[in-house]
Amino acid sequence: MNLHGTELLLNHSAQALRQLLEFLSLISVAIGLVAVLSGARKLRLREIPPHLVQRGPVTMARVTFGSWVALALEFQLGADVVLTTISREPNALIQLGAVALIRTFLNFFLALELRQEDRHPGS
Repeated sequence: MNLHGTELLLNHSAQALRQLLEFLSLISVAIGLVAVLSGARKLRLREIPPHLVQRGPVTMARVTFGSWVALALEFQLGADVVLTTISREPNALIQLGAVALIRTFLNFFLALELRQEDRHPGS
């Protein structure tokens, strides 16, 4: 296989991986929505502490859905990283970097909010 063929194969593989990661992100959000709407315990990514259960269904829904959204953001960030590896345009790299940074901050603050929810049982 020549250099052009190898590059083409890498490009197609990266595109396929990016699409798979984006699909997994979409599925994560959908599962989170189903978990919240159905109240299915098996679809929770983490155990809900008793003090959050006592605070009611809205808090439980936020923790359940927030966990799934955090996972979706991780998949999206992975897709951004894969896309960055095959991008050749400087503007595309800057745009991808900005999107990745925003997703990273979103995920960080979402995780921080979920941890605070666990720590402050009375709020």
